Amino acid sequence: MPISFSQAWKPYERGYYAVYREHEINHCPGCGRTQWIVGRVSAECAFCATALPLADASMRSHSGPVIIQHKNRDAQAWAA
Repeated sequence: MPISFSQAWKPYERGYYAVYREHEINHCPGCGRTQWIVGRVSAECAFCATALPLADASMRSHSGPVIIQHKNRDAQAWAA
């Protein structure tokens, strides 16, 4: 039997969820200190290496791959 979205999303049953919040004092759940090494999607305690996900980081996959196009893609390409 498939689970509906309303049944699956119950944050009160998930429990404590520690995340690193930018512009706030973040105490490490492992050692209680406040020094962090912040990356793109996670922050790591500088003392005990406990890692926390960033609250603002998105882990959702997007519709497709990023395609980088040259700004002069419609102009004639002249090689030297």
